[in-house]
Amino acid sequence: MSKKDHPVFGPTIYTYTRAQALADGVLIDAGPMAREVGFRVPVALTGAAWQDCVAWTESENESQTCQDPDGRLWDVLYMATFGVRHHRVRGKPGNELLFKLHRVPRDGCSREPVLTKLKLVMGPGDAGEPVITIMLPHED
Repeated sequence: MSKKDHPVFGPTIYTYTRAQALADGVLIDAGPMAREVGFRVPVALTGAAWQDCVAWTESENESQTCQDPDGRLWDVLYMATFGVRHHRVRGKPGNELLFKLHRVPRDGCSREPVLTKLKLVMGPGDAGEPVITIMLPHED
């Protein structure tokens, strides 16, 4: 039996790696900013979380309010680190947590930030190394 075979489920038919998800744009690397904020492991956001909380265009600056994707990413990462510290202080077990963030919705008209929730999950990367993924609460 190979490493990927399982006695109950049989051989693995297909695997989709984190590296493939990053290459395909399903996950978006938070880059060096994650380390600047305080993360010690690689951080990526799902495409849906990125679109909801980070992405911002010039046309949105004109129709809504002036924002910057780098500033929006900083806010997400900063609030995630705050959530991790709060999670540790309370001594909660587990590899995932919900955290809150105020962000201006990308709806073409909003100018004021509204509260939203994101989920942070720490798990193994492609080689078993610790990685973090930030996503919308309903994603897994």
